[in-house]
Amino acid sequence: MKLAVLAAAAGSAAAFAPASNGRAATSLAADKSQAIPFLPAPSNCDGYVGNVGFDPLRVSDYFPVDYLREAELKHGRMCQLAWLGYVAVDLGLRVPGYPEAMSGATSATVHDAAVEFGALGNIFIWIAIAEMTSWIGVSQMLQGSGREPGDFGFGKQYLEGKSEEQINKIKLQEITHCRAAMMAFAGVVTQSVLYEKGFPYF
Repeated sequence: MKLAVLAAAAGSAAAFAPASNGRAATSLAADKSQAIPFLPAPSNCDGYVGNVGFDPLRVSDYFPVDYLREAELKHGRMCQLAWLGYVAVDLGLRVPGYPEAMSGATSATVHDAAVEFGALGNIFIWIAIAEMTSWIGVSQMLQGSGREPGDFGFGKQYLEGKSEEQINKIKLQEITHCRAAMMAFAGVVTQSVLYEKGFPYF
């Protein structure tokens, strides 16, 4: 009888002991974000090229990840062009027909000069047209057309004949450069305003 009681007690105690098999530890580690290890990984981002689990605000729980990736690619591509343009202007590059009233402005000070000259209205119109046109593709994507985020049919010839692994590598390179460009553009604007100097802004 005593032996049966001891066996039952040992069994019930074992039920509360922590599991020590490798499978449970692996599962727990997989549920953590690669970028922020103390936060859970955003499951909705799984399967996307370049996903490192960075979504501390859990935005992907409330918006379609295709839409978020579209926005990330769009802003990243714009920042690559913006960084190049920002630096080029401060190095003295001007396009033919550039208004004389704005010729002395730097990238950091051109906003006020453009407002005074009336150029920002034209810029706004062209941006609005681009946004409305691109929304057609985005809307179709969100309705299940099969369109991939950021795909406007431009440059797809470079993917022809490549394997899925090679295509994913190119996509990873693009999203990596997009993320770097967003940080770089924020940095170059901040540096040029703080130090009020041209390139290299210190």
